[in-house]
Amino acid sequence: MTEPEHLSFSAAFPYPSRRIPVFAENVVATSQPLASQAGIEMLRSGGNAVDAALAAAIALTVVEPTGNGIGSDAFALIWDGRRLHGLNGSGKSPAGWSQRHFRNYREMPLTGWDSVTVPGAVDAWRELSRRFGKLEFAALFEPAIRYAAEGFAVTPTVASLWSEARKIYRHLPEFAKAFLPGGKSPVAGDRFACPGQADTLKQIAETKGRAFYQGEIAGKIAACAAEGGGLLTVEDLAAHRSEWVDPIHIPYRGIDLHELPPNGQGLAALIALGLMRHHDIGSCPPDSVDSVHLQVEAMKIAFAEAWRKVSDPATMRVDPLALLDDGFLQKRAAEIRMDRAGRPAATAPRESGTVYLTAADQHGMMVSYIQSNYMGFGSGIVVPGTGISLQNRGAGFSLEKGHPNRVAGAKRPYHTIIPAIVTRRGQPVLSFGVMGGIMQPQGHVQVAVRIFDHGFNPQAASDAPRWCLTEDFQLAMEPGFDPHVADGLRDRGHRIVVDPAPKTFGGAQLIARLKDGYCAASDHRKDGSAVGF
Repeated sequence: MTEPEHLSFSAAFPYPSRRIPVFAENVVATSQPLASQAGIEMLRSGGNAVDAALAAAIALTVVEPTGNGIGSDAFALIWDGRRLHGLNGSGKSPAGWSQRHFRNYREMPLTGWDSVTVPGAVDAWRELSRRFGKLEFAALFEPAIRYAAEGFAVTPTVASLWSEARKIYRHLPEFAKAFLPGGKSPVAGDRFACPGQADTLKQIAETKGRAFYQGEIAGKIAACAAEGGGLLTVEDLAAHRSEWVDPIHIPYRGIDLHELPPNGQGLAALIALGLMRHHDIGSCPPDSVDSVHLQVEAMKIAFAEAWRKVSDPATMRVDPLALLDDGFLQKRAAEIRMDRAGRPAATAPRESGTVYLTAADQHGMMVSYIQSNYMGFGSGIVVPGTGISLQNRGAGFSLEKGHPNRVAGAKRPYHTIIPAIVTRRGQPVLSFGVMGGIMQPQGHVQVAVRIFDHGFNPQAASDAPRWCLTEDFQLAMEPGFDPHVADGLRDRGHRIVVDPAPKTFGGAQLIARLKDGYCAASDHRKDGSAVGF
């Protein structure tokens, strides 16, 4: 019998770390410990990795509402033991949206009903469970309902983000009623409960999601929209369908990085690695000026291509695979100069908040899953009595005339959230993601370089200091780099951002396949944990 593919790596920890990776046959890694435990609870109950991922994702809508909610979108990559599957769980804009409707806006709104698209996460839960789950759908909701009804202790990073959100949304009565008890955001250790979420999750569990799109909950969402001047209707909700899609990939250093095709930005990560394939980055020491410069320059070109061309697949004018053609990549790679920073023109999406998780089981199933309200709590709209904070994914559209991502009705916007899986010779060796808006494809590139060019273990690859191109192509650098690296990059023309906010650099969760079992790692920049047995 052929031995399954697996990773081997150094056990050294070259960076200060607050985490040790978990080695086990069944593992879950999320950004919130209670969600990780919810996933493990499913595995111990006889469920598989999909059951674990879904229970964790549903729990995260309660215990980490600062980055996702019941009104989110979701994407997933699933290795079922034989092949890789992709699920696009993003929703479309209301059918009533038109360019005329937005004619008085100078840019897409960040809050309010004109930022709300159909939430896709609930249908993604239903589809994943239907196709791959072992446990009853309702069982997946038990931890989340318990935490929503009885309360849970808020973790430090979530508390900090909640405090920031209070400044943005505190003037909205329904938001304050649901998420600002006593007019305040919870601090670390405070117990928070949301009975409305518990009731909503019970209805979703009992109806296998039907109530959200065609039943009582759908009616409440549409009524709230009508009252607030929104154009989202019960027909929009009933028309929603998740889509099973074929992942796209790029070969790199003996492995293949798999991402979901547009409307997401996974294509940017693939383009960047394809460009770097034409340069010898493996000979550059990790964290060196040359290594960072080359990755950054590749990422600039990749973003410029993605921001100009990615949209709902129905309106893209370029085949995504054409952007991964090696002839095209070789030509663009030749534009990278090692002595000078480039300045390709592009317009970026804005910052966001997201949750990413991954799970794997002893039978070889691996799940890479991501869920998001886009910007923190999203649009700021909370449907009365439900605990549903609606996403503001409409902000991902463009108002630019002629742009393929220009806002329109019944259309999916450009999406920032991307899960990833790496295979070697057709078998999975790594499931990972790096949450955080524009940071996500950049995080995928940095993790891939550290693990596959330099042999880092997953925890060390997460612990390593990160860089992040900002929306206007300034270069933010996390503390931990040698000061001479920033100086060297400045000398090449990079505009360095000093002391940026920690959330700039996202949060990773990773699971590597070993010869026996897995190695799971969780980012110290978040509150989460990797757990297993």
